Amino acid sequence: MQVNEALMRFERLVEDEVVFANFRHAVGRLLITHVEAPRPLRGTGEAARLMQEIADYARAHGQAVTPLCGYAVAWFSRHLDYADLLA
Repeated sequence: MQVNEALMRFERLVEDEVVFANFRHAVGRLLITHVEAPRPLRGTGEAARLMQEIADYARAHGQAVTPLCGYAVAWFSRHLDYADLLA
């Protein structure tokens, strides 16, 4: 996973396609505003892998996460081991 500060998104390159999650900074937390996988990667689990990398990144950097898009909200509801990150 790479953090693209210029585009304000986390990116994961998979077979020449980019899975990404747009974010904004808030005091002590990341706001995840949109998660998207290109059509060829939908249903492959790549967006879920990106979300796990984002959660691990947030934990390592002492940041909370506020999921604002439906996919991010659903991912956190299925991964209760990351519930401590939610703000």
